[in-house]
Amino acid sequence: MNPSLMNTIIRFISTRPLHKALAVAMLLSVQAQAQEKITLQQAIQNTLDNNLQIKQVALSEALSQEAIQQSKYALLPNLNASANQNFSFGRSEDPTTRQFVNNSIANSNGSLSSNVALFQGFQKINQIAQNKYQLEADKSNTQKMKNDLTLLVVSTYLQVLNNADLVLAAQQQLDITRQQLDRVQKLFNVGNNTTADLSLAKSQVASSELNLTNNQNQLDISYLNLAQLMERDPASKFEVVAPAINEIGNIYRGTPEEVFAKATENYPDVRLSNYNLLAAQKGVDIARGNYMPRLSLGASLGSGYSNNRFGSTVVASGLRQIGVTQTTNEPVVTQAFTSTTYDIPFFDQVNQNFNQGFGFSLSIPIFNGFSARSSVRRAKISVQNAELSQQLTKNNLNKTINQAVLDLRAAEKSYASAQSAYNSQLDAFKATQQRYTVGLVNSLEFNQAQTNLNTAQFNMIQAKYNLIFRNKVIDYYLGNPISF
Repeated sequence: MNPSLMNTIIRFISTRPLHKALAVAMLLSVQAQAQEKITLQQAIQNTLDNNLQIKQVALSEALSQEAIQQSKYALLPNLNASANQNFSFGRSEDPTTRQFVNNSIANSNGSLSSNVALFQGFQKINQIAQNKYQLEADKSNTQKMKNDLTLLVVSTYLQVLNNADLVLAAQQQLDITRQQLDRVQKLFNVGNNTTADLSLAKSQVASSELNLTNNQNQLDISYLNLAQLMERDPASKFEVVAPAINEIGNIYRGTPEEVFAKATENYPDVRLSNYNLLAAQKGVDIARGNYMPRLSLGASLGSGYSNNRFGSTVVASGLRQIGVTQTTNEPVVTQAFTSTTYDIPFFDQVNQNFNQGFGFSLSIPIFNGFSARSSVRRAKISVQNAELSQQLTKNNLNKTINQAVLDLRAAEKSYASAQSAYNSQLDAFKATQQRYTVGLVNSLEFNQAQTNLNTAQFNMIQAKYNLIFRNKVIDYYLGNPISF
């Protein structure tokens, strides 16, 4: 996950408290129809199955897989067939007899040819290797997207729990203020409280109601955010199931260096930058192949037909006189023949005109406007850019991990302080409540003690779930499953 997204999530979750499983059940029990219950693991799986961004990167991965297959097929010989039909009028050359005639000619030609590259500077082999690296890079990008969304679902899920816990606490505060108002109203009715006391109690109830409304609105928004992550219809209501996170434990105690060493092995962003660098290096080998000669082998088969090609037959037709003898004047005869012409059939011409051939082709690059040199230089620049991207990824990762470990340590201290403050405020509230019952403190002091207790309770809840979330961030970088 990139640092900016990580910081956004941390800031977002650190400003809101969290809740327990009972809170969700109490808040949603007022709905008329039963709602689907979704656990954290189900929310993560639904997001991974339905999220459109993951589907997009999966398609890119499929394209890279197809590119590998195509680069392998490029090693095979090609095979092409061709056919043409020509018509000519007037004096023209018959392509089958190579004779000039002065009639209309309709001729057909067909051929089958194949060509295979015997040597091409190892460009095709290097192209296969580059495509494999690109596929691994796309796989890493897919995993990166899944990890980022998983952490985002966790933070959003905790936000739902967070806001529901705040609603529960606000409801409890409202119940207490209503009870206090009822008590003040009874005392006012018998003349033991003043109008100022009654007004203050009513004001406290109004503030609690407003606080509950605001927190309920935040809960609805957090549910909407979670539904959008899962690509779920917002109109289809559901209920989250709180995981068992009542106690804080298994807090990471290692150093940032240990986290960074582990992250460089598992973190998808690092793998992505590594494979991009390997692909760029293969690009240099491909570009250098332009300096090498190219040797190819070709073979062909062909034949043709012309409607201007004729055959003839000669048969004996008796005797014919060709003269007389000089002395006796007797007739001189010879054998007479009759010649008949006919069209040569199509398949006979195809067989007669059938031809075969093969040959080698060698191309040696000598000068091509420095295009080969330019392609090599561009490929080397791409390698340098990939190296910088790789180092930048590691630097950002190291910085983010150090910040995450420091935030975890700070969250742990904040939680301990919040626990101590809550316990102190709870003791103070109990003491004030007892004194208020016997009339030793006024309603203003009692309401202030109650407000202080609620604030301490919210702060403790916030600190607790903030600590849990920051510990899960460390698990994310360690490559551990994000679960409770």
